[in-house]
Amino acid sequence: MIDYHAVKNWPFGDIAQIYTQRDTILYALGIGLGSNPIDEGELRFVFERNLQTVPTMAAVLGSPGFWWSDPRTGADWVKLVQGEQRIRLFHPLPIGGSIVARNFVASITDKGPGKGAIAVTQRDIFDQESGTLLASNRNISFLRGDGGFSEHSGASDTGPEPLAPVPDRLPDIEVCLSSLEQAALIYRLSGDYNPLHADPEVAKAAGFHRPILQGLCTFGMAAHAVLKSCCDYDASLFKSIAIRFTSPVFPGEKVRFQIWRESDRRLRLRAHVDARDAVVLNNGVVELA
Repeated sequence: MIDYHAVKNWPFGDIAQIYTQRDTILYALGIGLGSNPIDEGELRFVFERNLQTVPTMAAVLGSPGFWWSDPRTGADWVKLVQGEQRIRLFHPLPIGGSIVARNFVASITDKGPGKGAIAVTQRDIFDQESGTLLASNRNISFLRGDGGFSEHSGASDTGPEPLAPVPDRLPDIEVCLSSLEQAALIYRLSGDYNPLHADPEVAKAAGFHRPILQGLCTFGMAAHAVLKSCCDYDASLFKSIAIRFTSPVFPGEKVRFQIWRESDRRLRLRAHVDARDAVVLNNGVVELA
């Protein structure tokens, strides 16, 4: 069971990281860019000539690692799944450099016995040399095995404000992207080493018939769909994205991204795996420059 006070005051400390254009390219390959190796737009993220950084790489920079597996959290980490991810970019991410990340747990919410718990972790990413704030992340995790913790700790926080539903009409744009069978194994090299995405036995213990794709990999695929269809692959136009994870994607599946234009600068987004008739991302909000 979650130890509320230990988790809320988790000693992350400042995390310094140096990353290179090799890391930038590896992240892009992990989310599927480069699947068409002669597409000039995709090559802007996977080839060093005129290289750009995918905006959602902010989700993996300065990561504290899979700290939920530390016994001091008290969490049933095998049953942890990604609930939502929200990123805001204040400046385009450099293709390489030195950053400092500051992580903290913003809230932990008890949904009740048998209903799980919700934890919100924030990470602010700064350029190490100038101190400039580059991006802010909010990671919302659903701990399926930890409902009822407040009966022991006596504490629980107000949960995060939910994302609004997508429009009740046909989407304006649809983009289909395929994931590789080995996508989870490639993506984990960008820092997500949760064995749920690599070890079949851990996946079975969590209730899945095989390892699942990282939620943040599907999140990156959503950014790819927006860059492709709405930004002409210009990463500087991408300002923020927030999305809810509603069902896992399995490596090798094709994902259909549905996009609604609410205005020139605001998009809504949902993603669907047609082969299983499953909505895998929902309630997405994207802001463009």
